[in-house]
Amino acid sequence: MDGVIDRSSDERPTVLVTNDDGIDAPGLRALVRALVSADRFHVRVCAPDSEKSAVSHSITWRHPIAVKRVDIDGAEAFAVSGTPADCTSLGISNAIFSSIPDLVLSGINKGSNCGYHTVYSGTVAGAREAFFNGVPSVSMSYDWVGGKSKVDDFTLAAEACLPIIGAILHRIRNHSYPNGCFLNVDLPTDIANHKGYKLTDQGRNFFVMGWRLVSSEKQGGQMLSTMTMDKDVADLPDMDASTISAEHRLFKREVRKSQVDDSDMDHHSLQEGYITVTPLGGLSPAEKEFQAFFKDWLPSLSERPCSSAL
Repeated sequence: MDGVIDRSSDERPTVLVTNDDGIDAPGLRALVRALVSADRFHVRVCAPDSEKSAVSHSITWRHPIAVKRVDIDGAEAFAVSGTPADCTSLGISNAIFSSIPDLVLSGINKGSNCGYHTVYSGTVAGAREAFFNGVPSVSMSYDWVGGKSKVDDFTLAAEACLPIIGAILHRIRNHSYPNGCFLNVDLPTDIANHKGYKLTDQGRNFFVMGWRLVSSEKQGGQMLSTMTMDKDVADLPDMDASTISAEHRLFKREVRKSQVDDSDMDHHSLQEGYITVTPLGGLSPAEKEFQAFFKDWLPSLSERPCSSAL
């Protein structure tokens, strides 16, 4: 399965790595080290020059982006001022590299990306952008938990991803890898004792967000890339809105609660200790029951005056 542009004919496959945590993030560096140490791949890196968590599939449209060469042992690497989708697009475009990669890897993200979180995720968008352009891709995220996880866990997560990466590249070289989806892989917190790989469907788990009125940038805690707060802001007193100018106010996003999908989907299996492998596509169709509702509802609009719908 070839992409829109011919790839390198070198015997070793070429892998492009991007992420949304930034080019210096430990997850990306651990993945690159694992790929380089395997000595089976040409490794390239094209990643944001700073953290771009939760930027979703946004792209830079109105101004140029800056690209700077970065030294990473065993890899040809560039830091980019754009989004993860920008980085993937640039990395597979023949603009800075001499050929198109065989596979794009996005991650390893600090924090899981299951359920509805894939919509917000810049990590998933990095893989989705490659998929849009006909290049096989995988997004990878480690379920980081503050107080439990260690930076060394990224190394274990990267090593656990190598069999997936190798198997995909084998299929690509045999022209037998499907081109109608990309993979989203989540690795459990206790990665050293994971229960193996499990094919899952995308669930509906979601963090319910709210907004807190603050007096400064520093008040109210900081949202981390794991979509958790760096401090417990629940006990902080609310600002007295009457003391703040109505013309200029500051609000900070905060996590209010987690809405968990308890069915046997990606998040549930991840919490059970599995490495979840979830095929994703680029479309977002509603479920059939809702399609059926609107199929009956839409024709009825022409049968009534506009005012009767109110």
